[in-house]
This record gives sequence, C-alpha cells and structure tokens, in this order.
Amino acid sequence: MNSTLINTVRWKFIYAFLLSGILTAAILYGGSKVVQSILAAQTYPNYSIPARAVRWLINNIGSIPLMMVIGILGFVLFFFLFTRRTIMVLNEITAGIQEVAKGELSHRIEVKSSDEFGVVAASINQMAEQLQISLEEERNAVAAKNDLITGVSHDLRTPLTSILGFLEYIEKDRYQDEIEMRYYVSIAYEKSLTLRKLIDDLFEYTRVSGGNLPLSMTTLNLNSFLMQLAEEFTPMLEEAGMTYTFVGGQEPLWIEAAPGELVRAYENLFSNAVRYGSKGKVMEIGLGLEGQEAVVRISNYGDPIPAQDLPYLFDRFYRVDKSRSRETGGTGLGLAIAKSMIELHHGTIAAYSDNGRTDFVTRFPIASPLSSAQSADIHAPRS
Repeated sequence: MNSTLINTVRWKFIYAFLLSGILTAAILYGGSKVVQSILAAQTYPNYSIPARAVRWLINNIGSIPLMMVIGILGFVLFFFLFTRRTIMVLNEITAGIQEVAKGELSHRIEVKSSDEFGVVAASINQMAEQLQISLEEERNAVAAKNDLITGVSHDLRTPLTSILGFLEYIEKDRYQDEIEMRYYVSIAYEKSLTLRKLIDDLFEYTRVSGGNLPLSMTTLNLNSFLMQLAEEFTPMLEEAGMTYTFVGGQEPLWIEAAPGELVRAYENLFSNAVRYGSKGKVMEIGLGLEGQEAVVRISNYGDPIPAQDLPYLFDRFYRVDKSRSRETGGTGLGLAIAKSMIELHHGTIAAYSDNGRTDFVTRFPIASPLSSAQSADIHAPRS
C-alpha cells in the first residue's frame, strides 16, 4: 500500500481503533484469567477482601455487563491516548485560525506532520502570508496615493499661484504700461503651458500605468526608429549645446512594438538626457543584441545620480532634487511613463550612474532570431 495513503488521518484513526480494540481485548482476557485464578485459589468464607469484592460484583452485576463496562472504559482510554497527538495538532490548527481571524497575520502554525492536517496547516500559513502581503501592498497603495495627491497638489499649486497672481495684477490695473502688462501675460502663459504639460503627463501616466492600454503591434526596426527620433530632437539638442552620436546599430534590430506609443517612452528618455546632460555636450545612443534581446542604451554625461536615488528614479513624482524646482527637473512623471510604456511592450528598463555618466538601458525580446554575426557592440553599463 502507498506509504502516503497510509500516513493519512483516516488511517491513523483506523490504527488507533484497531490497537485500542486489541489492547482492550487482551486486558479483558488477562483480567478474566486473573479473576478465575483468584476465585479458584480460595473457598468461601475464606475469601480475601479483593476476592469478595470481585465475587460481589459478579453476583450483583454479572460477568458480561462488568466486562462490557471495563471494555468500553479501556477502549475509550486507549483510543484517547493513541489519538492524543492528532487531536493536539488539530487544536493547534484551530488556535492558529483564531489568531489569523484576529488579524495576527504574522502567526504561523508549526507543521508537524505530512497528513491532511499538515497540508491544512501549510495552506493556512500560505494564506496568512498572502493576506499579509496583500495588506502590505494595500498600505503601500494608500501611501502612494497620498504621495500622488501631495505631488500633484504641489506641482499644480505652484504655477497656478503664479498665474493667479499675475492675472490679479492685470485685473486690478497694477501694471505701469502695456509693456509690463505683456510681460505679466507672457509669464502667465508660460505657467499655463507648464500646467498643461503636467496635466497631459498625468493623463498619459494614468493611461499607460493601468496595463490595459490597447497596442497596435507591428514589427519595428529599432535602429531606424531611434535614428529618426534623434534627428527630430536635433533642435532641442542644439538649444542645449549638445549633439548626439550612435554606437553600434550597423544591423537592424527588429522588435514587436506600437511605434506611436513607444515613441513617447524614448521622447521622455531623450528629454531627460538633454535636461541633465547638457554639461557633457553629447547624448550617446548605443544599439546592440545580447542573446535574444535588443538592447538600447541612452547615455548622457554630467553630474551623476546619487546611488540612493537610483532605485526610485522610475517612481511617479520622484525627483532627485527634493525642492522640486522647475529649473532642475520636469513633472517627475516622464521616467514613470517611460517605464510603464516599455513594460507594456514586454521590455525592461534600468538606470546606472557613476563617474559622471548616466545610462538608461532598455531591453526588448527580438521579433525574429538573429545570428551572432549581426550583433552590434554596445558599451556595457557600469553599475
């Protein structure tokens, strides 16, 4: 018989029942022999006190009822002893369930057997662990929601306060001449554009972070795609005193992508490189094949990102500059949008920064197998 089947609660109770019956029968048989020997060894009225008591019980109750009572009591006692450990395990499981029901999700039941009770205990532990994780995720979600509200409130309030202030100057004729009025209007207009950019980014982040954005996928050559996008960024690069250069990319890298959606991710990465890499004068775009992945590295040179900030770069509203100055950063949503969009394309993104160089590395599964001869060199990021 299968050892797993034998080591079940059902068979444990069957064993306990059979052993209790056998031991009870043995005790009854042995007891009857002892009583017979005691009674046979003495003649009335020379019975000892025990012999008189036994004879009185037999005469007044009967030997069969007496054996039945002794047998039932013995069987119950043996059955209790043999099943005591199983019942203790059941009691521990019951106590564990009560602790979990009280909210003590860190409580774990010790798994002492491999039978059904052991499986139940392990399942309860797993359930409690999952509930604990879910509760922690819920708390994190609440904290993230609060951070979102705080970030949005701050970034909306700052330009809105300026807009209202300058419009108030105009409304109350607190300007000296038309030139000053136009200056106030110009500032209010620039702040309005900032507000619109933030609102657009919020809408875009909400649209892509849910994971249910429909994508019209097609086979896309990353090389020509990024070359065209870099060319479109030339005016912005020239305004920042920068140029761009490609490393690798001699052979096409084909992936499955929605060009209209993927372009937003790389626009944000390019804009980030221009914003923080103007000191280095160059934005470097590396293209290559690593295994079955198309790899794109976007690098800029300038002040490195502190190591403690790297794990949080892709969090919404996270800014390395804690003052959230408009002079040192955007809305804080660009990298979060880029990450969500890349993940929608089944890709990954990571950031590395040291020695005055910052790399954003994206990886995508290739659309068709490429030979190693097609692999282009790409400088490995230094972590």
